[in-house]
Amino acid sequence: MARLALLSTSDKTGLVSFARTLVEAFGFELVSSGGTARSLAEADIPVTRVSDYTGSPEILGGRVKTLHPRIHGGILARRDQASDAEDLAEQGIRPIDLVVVNLYPFEQTIARSQVTVPEAIEQIDIGGPTLLRAAAKNHDHVTVLCQATQYAPYLEALRHHGDAPLDFRRACAREAFWHTATYDQAIATYLDGTEVTSVPASAGLPQRWRLIGSRQQGLRYGENPHQTAAWYRTGTVSQGWAGATQVQGKELSYNNLVDLEAARRLIAEFDPDMPAAAVLKHTNPCGVAVGSPLAAAYRRAYGADSVSAFGGIVALNQPIDAETAAALTQTFLECVIAPGCAPEAETILAQKKNLRLLTLTDLTQGPAQEVKSIAGGFLVQATDQHLDAADQWQIVTECRPSQEDLAELQFAWQVVKHVKSNAIVVSCDRTTLGIGAGQMNRVGAATIALNQAGEQAQGAVLASDGFFPFDDSVRTAAAAGIRAIVQPGGSRRDQDSIDAANELGVVMAFTGTRHFWH
Repeated sequence: MARLALLSTSDKTGLVSFARTLVEAFGFELVSSGGTARSLAEADIPVTRVSDYTGSPEILGGRVKTLHPRIHGGILARRDQASDAEDLAEQGIRPIDLVVVNLYPFEQTIARSQVTVPEAIEQIDIGGPTLLRAAAKNHDHVTVLCQATQYAPYLEALRHHGDAPLDFRRACAREAFWHTATYDQAIATYLDGTEVTSVPASAGLPQRWRLIGSRQQGLRYGENPHQTAAWYRTGTVSQGWAGATQVQGKELSYNNLVDLEAARRLIAEFDPDMPAAAVLKHTNPCGVAVGSPLAAAYRRAYGADSVSAFGGIVALNQPIDAETAAALTQTFLECVIAPGCAPEAETILAQKKNLRLLTLTDLTQGPAQEVKSIAGGFLVQATDQHLDAADQWQIVTECRPSQEDLAELQFAWQVVKHVKSNAIVVSCDRTTLGIGAGQMNRVGAATIALNQAGEQAQGAVLASDGFFPFDDSVRTAAAAGIRAIVQPGGSRRDQDSIDAANELGVVMAFTGTRHFWH
């Protein structure tokens, strides 16, 4: 008796060619439902509709098609058990050797703007996951395929072995279970977002959190050569870095990707109508500048700390033009990320064949939550996407800021948000002059930033990601020539800092928001 295959797919990629080969080269008989049967019949491929095979019509507008004993009995029957064979014979059920199923496009549906809950609900597949799970459970006897990429390897296995070997079937079963798990997670996550619960709105996170990813790329190693690593993407729709285009350069490393994400988050703070450039090293900015044209912004960012910029990551908020490309080739860089790259700029950058050049159309596209591992579990928090505008700050000193002061303080505040805590940024003319990152105390961070700025600190501004618990940093800043300071405020000793600023003629603004980054 000919082998029997059940085909029921939402994504028809490669289906007709695959089905034709099954029939003509390997003598399979096909059973299909709905649109799959229609596609095969239109291609003149012999196919039996599920409703004809089971003797039961599709009902409930197609909600019930394959949920029938003749289907699931044929899939779940164990060929090496006499009692199962007797049951099949008694019920007139044929064993099914191959199940080819992919699921309704739920994630693509909910990705559409303005999609309604009823529309999303109708894209929750019931029969498909049931078929996949049944076939995967019985992989000792049945092959299950849930991706079009599996068609060619399966046909190759038939050519070489006459049937799919057990290790191939087990790998396919594993893939099917991951497929249904990812699908269910997407549904549960979506429904969490639509549910009204007793959880306080301020919590903003569901009672359960599941993280499932598909390996995008194996990485040579992690942060260090003795650590294994891989890059995973979430969901079935390529977004964020999974949707970026690598124009040229060596394969991305673990550290590259970590640095690129830090660079993306920083450059996304700036209005794309005004050119901005950032140079980062080990996730910390070493130079940031805003100015026109883009090449000028990059040169200023690079010049802010050219020593640290060597081997750095560059992020640009506008497409790379020829002039900027030429400037980028003047030093060794690991990666460059921008929303686009002109053809002539690509030609120039090709001189640096090892430079990793990536384009990501929407640099503001980022995760809504962050996950960090700890022993026995993990932490989840909302991404820090908040940044108060300068006109919302509280000016706490007698000395009042000009509009230029506020604009410069705003720039420094945008940058310090992306510097590891404790963090201090000194800037002037929308260019960083000194950055003190990741210090154990704020005085140390201020000293580093001011020393790096040197004489340029005269008339510059200073931003601190956290409050000043004492007035020592204010006095150090004023002695270096700082004209204005922005900080969150909130210390019990705020008044000491305010008094020092008043005494020294320094403007001080409180934002009311801190931006620690650990």
